[in-house]
Amino acid sequence: MVNITFDQLHGWLVAFLWPFARITALMLSAPLWGHSSIPRQTKLALGGTLAVVVAPILPPMPEVPIVSWAGLGILVEQLLIGAAIGLTVRVMLTVVQASGDFIGLQMGLAFATFFDPSSGTNMVVLSRILYMITLLMFLAFNGHLMVLEVLVTSFQTLPIGIGRFNPDAFIMLARYGGTIYTAGLLLALPLVASLLIVNLSLGILNRAAPQLTVFNIGFPTSLTVGLILLMVLMTDLGSFLERLFSQGLGFLQQLLETMAPLPMAG
Repeated sequence: MVNITFDQLHGWLVAFLWPFARITALMLSAPLWGHSSIPRQTKLALGGTLAVVVAPILPPMPEVPIVSWAGLGILVEQLLIGAAIGLTVRVMLTVVQASGDFIGLQMGLAFATFFDPSSGTNMVVLSRILYMITLLMFLAFNGHLMVLEVLVTSFQTLPIGIGRFNPDAFIMLARYGGTIYTAGLLLALPLVASLLIVNLSLGILNRAAPQLTVFNIGFPTSLTVGLILLMVLMTDLGSFLERLFSQGLGFLQQLLETMAPLPMAG
């Protein structure tokens, strides 16, 4: 008969629960794994499978009871680390979504919106198309595997039970959110600038010939020119996304290294 002591059961539970919390926080906050179309049972099963796989290679766990204030602090610590990783991936993929909003607004497609179940808000149709292309490119570049690799190595960079974080890391994460607007506008800038020139030309034409109303020729012209320029933009979208993913994953690694607590002054 096999006898299992309480210490053995507690050790197995500790080796599984805290890595599971970090992995699950990533699954829920990242846009790919956290999509609303994926059942929660599937997310939990995938997180549990990853926790069982990585548990044997993790550093020694702190000798802290799970049902204690210290155990609760470690649980919150793992949730923060996983959520930070997932939020970085979400910012990285939202860049193209913001670019689609800028382009759609300039093309006159601001009214062409529909409900997006993943975000719970209305989204411009062009933004949705570009976002789906970005997700597919992210999978084609094996970005999901790279994120999981960073997640596993984070247990070496940020061992379970470090006790505190470097606050500069959260300032870095907040500033990285500005990438949504800077990189998104950079991608949309050729189309936005070209369509702005078209709209200015149509405004001058409307002043010169008032019988040519903007609604008669303005919208079809902006839409046609926008679609042609969008076809040209697609030829360079792959290289842009490759640089975006490379910079995002590099920032993610830098963020985890910065989150390590500073050494205490002697």
